[in-house]
Amino acid sequence: MKTRVAAAAAAALIAAAAPAWADLQPGAKAPDFQAQAYMAGKPFTYQLSNALKKGPVVVYFFPSAHTKGCNIEARLFSEAIEQFKAQKATVIGVTAGKVAELAEFSKEGEHCAGKFPVAADPGAKIAKQYDTRLQMAGVKMPGELSGRTSYVIAPDGKVVFAYSDLAPNDHVTKTLDAVTAWRAKHP
Repeated sequence: MKTRVAAAAAAALIAAAAPAWADLQPGAKAPDFQAQAYMAGKPFTYQLSNALKKGPVVVYFFPSAHTKGCNIEARLFSEAIEQFKAQKATVIGVTAGKVAELAEFSKEGEHCAGKFPVAADPGAKIAKQYDTRLQMAGVKMPGELSGRTSYVIAPDGKVVFAYSDLAPNDHVTKTLDAVTAWRAKHP
């Protein structure tokens, strides 16, 4: 009996640590959205369809501002923003967590550093459209937090890359690689 319990616990830990695949897959039409956003602490209304007129967009969902993994991910995106710009791509972070803190989060040097916008998603309405909600052990958790999922969306509104993993470290590298590959085919 103890062996079965230990095996089940180990399986649950492995499942929780494994990447979850985004439900909105490459080739799918990305839902357009409008949201209250912040860039360097200043509020504005973000519209995905307007951003797509300028080139590909990286839309990355994160669970909550001012949490360990989300802080790391925001800092990594801010450090790589010039590489995205070199590919004529823009980045936006979207979260349902701690939306009252997004203005500060968007300008703080250890996070976004004013280099890209973050959008508030009260009630996780946008995350639900993208079917990216927080998962643990492969089970979507109740509540209103998005998962950690990154999408690259081409100017035609189609998803060209999707990646979900609660670990924040690879999202920037993987989305930058996807943007670079897309740009190579669409100079």
